[in-house]
Amino acid sequence: MTAGNDFDPEEAPEIFSALLTPHRSLNRTGFLVVMAFVSVISFAAGLAFLLMGAWPVLGFFGLDLLAIYWAFRVNFRRAKASEEILVTPSELRVRRVSHRGHVVEFVLNPLWVQLDREIHAEFGIEKLYLVSKGRRFAVASFLGPDEKASFAKALSEALRAARRGPSYNPVV
Repeated sequence: MTAGNDFDPEEAPEIFSALLTPHRSLNRTGFLVVMAFVSVISFAAGLAFLLMGAWPVLGFFGLDLLAIYWAFRVNFRRAKASEEILVTPSELRVRRVSHRGHVVEFVLNPLWVQLDREIHAEFGIEKLYLVSKGRRFAVASFLGPDEKASFAKALSEALRAARRGPSYNPVV
């Protein structure tokens, strides 16, 4: 609140905040270990074929090694993507950063937002959408079904809290 009793949305209390990133189970050290292991196996198998007289096979083992390296590099590059979701009593802000660094941000009024779920009978929640004014925005695409269920529960509670409005305690 300002001196003139004007409401300042920048000072609105934060109800919910989440930073979502893709899960990667292999770190850089693990990557080096896997690549060293695959290199040794490929070289040994290629050397065996070379000694048997099938010298072109050695080149194909090298191509396989390059394909595996390239796939891991793409995987690590895609892990740089993120999605940030912030809920205050006056706005719901979603900020997406792609793996290439492109930023997309949209702001919705939490009073008008509904959380829509696509549920598969066997696997659980497949997709989550924020629906407002006839438009659907997919969120939490990085998460698995169980994580999406937990995230949907927390976000639904945050949206209910935003609909109740801010609760200011003048005695601090």
